[in-house]
Amino acid sequence: MLRIYFGDKENAIYNTSVYFKNKYKDEWITDEFAKEVIRDVDHSQVIGPNDIYSPVLGNISPLQLSGGVKTLILMKNNPGKIFNASNCGNNCAKWILKLGKEKDFTINLFHIMDFGEEPFEIRILNKDKLIVRSKQEYLDAAVKYLQEDSIK
Repeated sequence: MLRIYFGDKENAIYNTSVYFKNKYKDEWITDEFAKEVIRDVDHSQVIGPNDIYSPVLGNISPLQLSGGVKTLILMKNNPGKIFNASNCGNNCAKWILKLGKEKDFTINLFHIMDFGEEPFEIRILNKDKLIVRSKQEYLDAAVKYLQEDSIK
């Protein structure tokens, strides 16, 4: 299940680009999840573990992928770590939900990510530890906890 903490979370990894640069493995880039995410979010194609074709940039290394793609790949391959998903745009939300259906992992957010209109199940880890199942329940929790965090 996807778990979200709104606001600053101890032990969260905020600079996902630096973490990715130092931790990623070639096989992460060539697995089906990464290929799909790279195609969907960055509109690029994996040629090999160190070669990705971008229609804008030409051939690039995995280090030149977008921050959102790097964060998604890290989430999939490091479920015990907490990643700052505010590095991701809304185009990553469906992938975050997909990962949440496959395994338990935690992200933190400093903004309201758009998870769409379809029903979902997300555990909010802030004070009340509640499960939200709709866009409205999610929005209510996000506003509440992001306001509380900004007051601190």
